[in-house]
Amino acid sequence: MLELVSPASSPEGVVAAVQNGADAVCLGFKELNSCMEAENFTFDEFGRALEYCRIRGVRAYLAQDSLVFDSELPIVAQNTKQANGYGVDAIIVQDLGAMRAVRQAVPDMPVFASSRMGIHNLEGVKMAAAMGAKRVTLAGELTHGEIGYICKRSPIEIEISVHGNLCMSSSGGCYMSAFLCENSDSRGICDKPCQKSYNSSGHIKAYPLSLKDNCLVRYLSDLEKIGVSAIKIDGRDKRPEYTALVTGMYSKAARTGKSPSRESMQTMQKTFSRQGFTDGYYTDQKDANMLGLREEDNRDDTALFASTRKLYLNGEFQRVPIRFVGSVEAGKPAKLAAADDKKNGAVAYGPIPEQAFHKELTTAMLQTELYKTHGTPFICMGVKGKIQPGLTLPMSAFSDMRLELFAQILEQRRPLTLRPEGDYSPTVYTSDEIVPDLHDMNRSEPPAINISVTRADQLSEQMLELSPALLYIPVTELDYESSILRKFAENENIATAVILPRVIHDNEKTRISKMLTRASSLGISDALISNIGHIQFAKSHGMSVRGDYGLNVFNSESLFVLQKLGLRSATISFELRLSDIRDLSKPLDTEIITYGRLPLMHTESCIVRNCAQACICDSFTGLTDEQGQIFPVAADFGCRNTLLHSKKLFMADKHKSILRLGIWAERLCFTTENAIECVAVLKRYMGTGSFSPQSFTRGLYFRGAENRL
Repeated sequence: MLELVSPASSPEGVVAAVQNGADAVCLGFKELNSCMEAENFTFDEFGRALEYCRIRGVRAYLAQDSLVFDSELPIVAQNTKQANGYGVDAIIVQDLGAMRAVRQAVPDMPVFASSRMGIHNLEGVKMAAAMGAKRVTLAGELTHGEIGYICKRSPIEIEISVHGNLCMSSSGGCYMSAFLCENSDSRGICDKPCQKSYNSSGHIKAYPLSLKDNCLVRYLSDLEKIGVSAIKIDGRDKRPEYTALVTGMYSKAARTGKSPSRESMQTMQKTFSRQGFTDGYYTDQKDANMLGLREEDNRDDTALFASTRKLYLNGEFQRVPIRFVGSVEAGKPAKLAAADDKKNGAVAYGPIPEQAFHKELTTAMLQTELYKTHGTPFICMGVKGKIQPGLTLPMSAFSDMRLELFAQILEQRRPLTLRPEGDYSPTVYTSDEIVPDLHDMNRSEPPAINISVTRADQLSEQMLELSPALLYIPVTELDYESSILRKFAENENIATAVILPRVIHDNEKTRISKMLTRASSLGISDALISNIGHIQFAKSHGMSVRGDYGLNVFNSESLFVLQKLGLRSATISFELRLSDIRDLSKPLDTEIITYGRLPLMHTESCIVRNCAQACICDSFTGLTDEQGQIFPVAADFGCRNTLLHSKKLFMADKHKSILRLGIWAERLCFTTENAIECVAVLKRYMGTGSFSPQSFTRGLYFRGAENRL
């Protein structure tokens, strides 16, 4: 049976979810979760909510799934202990360092890998399992077949998101709000610049970055058949009435095996959607029909919300199985016993039965009475009775005994079993081993200059003569013969690494494997990866692994985890301030990006094709916002896209600030530049040129993300 996980934005949201059939609820404290716009929970509210859930047989999961600064890791550990004290069933994380902090604080606490980890293939699931995850919420962009392939081979539980807002960026890994607005989505608040209008090269002036809401309610039977363990409704930022209506719809569909009525779908579509629903990812129909915008009109939903609220505040969803055994004998008080699904038992006694003159008590009458459990969390699963003939008792006596039994069993369901707790201690690295001690690992020498290119034609003899320390080039570029690339690969003074695509589905591995074989033949032995699901894949091809920005390295613990996983280097998140980067412990080579158009989002649905109705990547200039800023769209493997910043990051004139960071290297990312421009930029960063872009950004290196604790 699929576990239905519902969002709870507040204490009332918990009631709304539970009373409409949720098997589990997802909650957040008022800090360090991916939905800080929700009301969220104080510790006291959280404790009461978990008791409410526990006595009704509903599991509760705490989301600590934002990226976390070093200074916040002790808070993650303390929050985990606090939640453990209230009986939480699992912790949801996306940050690798936070995962370690949780496991140190409460070693036996189940940890779930958030969809924000972007796990989209079997190797990613296996890697999460190896790091201690008990469940993975897969990336939302997978098809039915891709989900089934993973479920069949997964060593742990698989959960998928079945309903709610869809982010255009893969797995919600979007940097657009952080760079263009006030807040970072990685830190739990998104200002939704994707919902604005963009002009797409004169093709369509619309909303090319806004998707309709996900809705897979018609596919629940299929999901169960292919091995999905849990289905999740997104929306912790939504009101309780949303939770109630959507949970009720999915709960009923799961229990009956029938899709909702057309009227129900129309109500949901009108009230809670962006111009309707889509199943485009699941059915592999990733086209412009997925696009939609939340329309604000003058409709009045007051009556719907009021009736919905009345139902969940005044009802009880019957879910706790209970069985009764009754005994009625002459001269003895009537006896009624009951037991629930957790082997809690209770006994109640009633009056002594009298001789029946008209209508004697029968087993059938007893069963009819005891099956009446409406208004309680219990559902009767069976009644056994030993009733001596010729006796009678008023039914009210059994009603009173039944209520007494319910009260006893509910009380027995309140206590919780606490998991043993440990102590969180920050990890640092010495030359021999990882030990819990303070140690400064910042480099004192100036950072090396690495470069990454998007196309082989950005390389040149002049760049070769400048001799950057390391060249990153997309592995897909190795499909084409390039004499200049061969010269770079053969140059003993320049290391060369291939960049793996940000997303590699299981059915795409064969194609990438051939490219990696080609890379090996050129003497290339390093691969830059952006997803934990690509680590073992690259290693299996004899590659040393380097970590890219997609791993979201936000704290020292994440670096230690990657070091333990065998990575040769790691790219630190460009959402950190320079001061944050300086203070990181660095157990392996670390680099930061100091030049180029930073990626704002990586999309599974092709922006170019959606806008132009054709694959014209070479002539598509990008998206233009209402202020006239142009955001280039880069083609990626698998007909995917990367939306780039309208301005180039430029830090060449901040050399002294970079020197103080103690990093191994700084990277110049070349995207829209031609070969001549690449050389000019490289010379400036090497101190021999005067290049300066007409307009540029410092990114977040000085201001950082606004939503900090």
